Amino acid sequence: MNWYSTTRVNSLCAYDWIYEALTDDERRAIIVPLVRHCEDVQPRPGRPAIRRRNTGGVNAGCYGVKNLMWYAGLAALGDGFCDELAESLIVEGHAFHREVLKFRSDSAGDDGALGTGTPGYAMGVYPVGHFNIFHTWLSATGENLAGRYRPMALYPNWVWWMWIPDAAKPDAPLFHGYGDAFHSDNRLPIGGMYEHLLQYIHFFKEYDPDAARLAATLAEMCPNHTVGGAWRGGSGFPAYPFLFGKDEAVKPFTREELSASPVKARQFEQLGQIFMRSGWAPDSTYALLVGGTLTPMHKHHDEGSFVIYKHDFLALDSGSRAAQTDWNLKYYYGQSVAHNVVLIQKPGEPLPGYWGPGYKGPEGKNNYGGMYGLTGEVVAFETNGRYSYAAVDTGALYGEKCTENVRQFVHVQPDYFVVYDRVGASDPSYAKQWLLHTQNKPVVDGRAVYADSRNGRLFCEALLPKDATIELVGGPGKEFWANGKNWEIYDKWMASVRRQCAKDGRGPYWGEWRAETHPGAARADDRFLHVLTAADVQTPHGIATRLVEEANRDGVTLVIPASREGRAAAQREGRAPAQREGRAPARPTREITLLFNRTGKVGGEIRIVEKDAEGRVLSSKSRPLAETVTPQKGVLLK
Repeated sequence: MNWYSTTRVNSLCAYDWIYEALTDDERRAIIVPLVRHCEDVQPRPGRPAIRRRNTGGVNAGCYGVKNLMWYAGLAALGDGFCDELAESLIVEGHAFHREVLKFRSDSAGDDGALGTGTPGYAMGVYPVGHFNIFHTWLSATGENLAGRYRPMALYPNWVWWMWIPDAAKPDAPLFHGYGDAFHSDNRLPIGGMYEHLLQYIHFFKEYDPDAARLAATLAEMCPNHTVGGAWRGGSGFPAYPFLFGKDEAVKPFTREELSASPVKARQFEQLGQIFMRSGWAPDSTYALLVGGTLTPMHKHHDEGSFVIYKHDFLALDSGSRAAQTDWNLKYYYGQSVAHNVVLIQKPGEPLPGYWGPGYKGPEGKNNYGGMYGLTGEVVAFETNGRYSYAAVDTGALYGEKCTENVRQFVHVQPDYFVVYDRVGASDPSYAKQWLLHTQNKPVVDGRAVYADSRNGRLFCEALLPKDATIELVGGPGKEFWANGKNWEIYDKWMASVRRQCAKDGRGPYWGEWRAETHPGAARADDRFLHVLTAADVQTPHGIATRLVEEANRDGVTLVIPASREGRAAAQREGRAPAQREGRAPARPTREITLLFNRTGKVGGEIRIVEKDAEGRVLSSKSRPLAETVTPQKGVLLK
């Protein structure tokens, strides 16, 4: 069986279009076998299984056998050949698709999403599942169904926040490698996005004009599948160019408008994705923090994990779904060990489930310190021009071995990240590991490491625990190490991807090394404090830091040299003295101190002190870190 229903839906549509030119015998010969097939492949009680039949439900992509019922009934009803069967199928198919549309509208929330945070699906054939319903309902009833499901209009907003521009290939952007991605080149799968975005404009422009304008902007940046200047479509449904086209009345935002947006972070509550960035240019810094996922299709055991990009992927998700025939998929790639989280090692724990081929050896029996569940809780989120902050509680996902696991994650503009983890084990003997995955081998210098990838460099300094040690795991034969085994990726597939990446100049991004921070002694409770700097490969060291310890708080002070722009602004505002003639340019600094509650309520404080080149304080401000989630809604440009 074909995993997709595309060709069968097209066959039913073709029958409908040529109906008037057929004789009754010709009609019967075409439609009756098609409709019977659409019924025969439905998963009914007592029927035998069909190999590789896609029976995806309401929360899936809507391209399996269940979506055939609506189209079969719509095409055949009233023809006089199998009306009773057609009526039962159209009724059942209508009910199924109403559930699909409700789920997709609910999962869009007030930010925009489409059932899964994995772009290969949400930017692949998922949109076709509802647009085909919109088109057929419109032709059958005259109603634009989009008016009933207005939150879905915001889908282009999610595409925009997922989009990492690549100066070398402007029409081939990158993304964070989230979820069931291959991690070969981390290219955003926008091959069908031109068509999808035109659909969103076509159906939703009157319900959300800003989202339609954003869709128009992104569509201009996508490959548009034109032949001789005429759009030819690309989703497998060749009728689309005859049903709608580019709407010239919808004026896109300029790229400059989008790039100038002061909004530095966006939380997509339904998907559990918090995007943070310094800008929207190829050389900006981008990060993704995972937390609070409510629609976990194609998601890993990765709550609290983060990805950081600057010039290249510096902290990343490791492993690959590869050829889907190797054990990396089930025993490494989908498990917590493949992500930038904290592990708590309880001996003999059973492995949490994930899809992929089974392995009968002893190494495949146990969980390697990771989570069991998929959904943590975001307890705080805020963003402004200076910093973005989120706190994710994942303790419940680790089961009885864990008494606490809370990650507080701060992006200090433009390139600095502070990560504070409160971790408790129910038994002090359960070892803890703080993970940082990189593509290439890191260089270790005491309790600090740095790793390069192409033109990017990531520094990571472990300030807590004070007795921490850094251990590297990776390299040939240990790239995907867990439970005493290297869960290899299929070698022929790897070789093919490496050849392609060599041509492309990017990737692969399987994360073949990881740096582990280990507490120096066995304790029930530990506090991890790390500072990361995203930079280019010419940068000799990370941001200067000072550990801060107060009565019930741990923290760090970052000493950030002011930019030339910041210096000029301070002089204009009278906060800094003018440069004296004959002297070298002054180097004022900004000291940002972040403090985190060691115990009790999750929270803390941020202090910002501006100093001139001589160390004189120009201004000093402090405020508590957010203790609730700051709401966001719609397309936010300012």
